Amino acid sequence: MKKMNVESFNLDHTKVKAPYVRLVGVTEGVNGDKVYKYDIRFKQPNKEHMKMDGLHSIEHLMAENIRNHMDNVLDISPMGCQTGFYLSIINNDSYDEVLVTLEKTLQDVLDASEVPACNEVQCGWAANHSLEGAKNIAKEMLAKKDEWRDVF
Repeated sequence: MKKMNVESFNLDHTKVKAPYVRLVGVTEGVNGDKVYKYDIRFKQPNKEHMKMDGLHSIEHLMAENIRNHMDNVLDISPMGCQTGFYLSIINNDSYDEVLVTLEKTLQDVLDASEVPACNEVQCGWAANHSLEGAKNIAKEMLAKKDEWRDVF
């Protein structure tokens, strides 16, 4: 296959075994800062996916709560295929810290009583949320945390 510009397009999605947490790449800025991008795969590609309302809610919950556990988070964003998230952090190459942070953040999802910013002022599709769906996704991911290091 032709090499693509997007790293994940070069990944053979038929070979990976979700769930997993994979370092996608490191980008160094002109001032020496390094951005570490992770593929946090919740669902097996082309076999299953997160329902949109649950994915939307876990996105809000993780985006708000992950920053309570790690200071250098730039972004956590859902994949369009609805199978996972991309996490970007700056100047921290500790894979183990990412795993611990993810576990704590998913526990926050399980402990949540509401979805943050779930209103028309703060969200572009406020009617499309499910706290229960988010909790189910988090519970499934946490149940397999021993598998997170194994990509293939």
